[in-house]
Amino acid sequence: MTMNPPLRRLRMMISSVRLVPHIIIFLNSSNASTIKADIARWAEILELREARNQFDLTMLFISLMTFLPEYRNLFYLRVGLWSRAFAWMCPRLWDLDIGRTDIGPGLFIQHGNSTFISARKIGDNCWIGRHVVIGFSNDTDRPTLGNNVRIFAGAKLIGNVTIGDNATVGLNTVVIDNVPANATVLGVPGRIIWKPKQAE
Repeated sequence: MTMNPPLRRLRMMISSVRLVPHIIIFLNSSNASTIKADIARWAEILELREARNQFDLTMLFISLMTFLPEYRNLFYLRVGLWSRAFAWMCPRLWDLDIGRTDIGPGLFIQHGNSTFISARKIGDNCWIGRHVVIGFSNDTDRPTLGNNVRIFAGAKLIGNVTIGDNATVGLNTVVIDNVPANATVLGVPGRIIWKPKQAE
């Protein structure tokens, strides 16, 4: 999101006109609290100014919608059918596909290019990189992610696997077995390369 500050402000001013319906829907959405949690999480990771009031929150929303098309996909998912009426004004990232998934607040999608997300459930504050596939092995089996899971670029999670809380899936790793909480997996197929020692 690096840009000359005056140009950035100008672009946000212009963009805010097309985002008026988005702002109205956001503020009146039944998922407003989840959307606010998403905004706070993205702002923290991207090292943006923390929202101290409603104006700051709205400006962060405008910034994310203007400069990060992957955030738009998440926002449109949160507001549901309403997005069909106005998504054309601020297009989503078309090679990022988020299926009908139970997603906790604070999901961060890093870049999101060529990424397919169709988990059974995704917990709170997860982080998904680019070129990631989270999907079915048949008509019904798909992954479940716990809280604070981080999935690095190129990883593939396939089938009825569970990724425990605070787990990390490394670059280009293929996960076809469950990953315990707090563990790090790497390789093809993914193998545990680190997990904390059990408390004695």
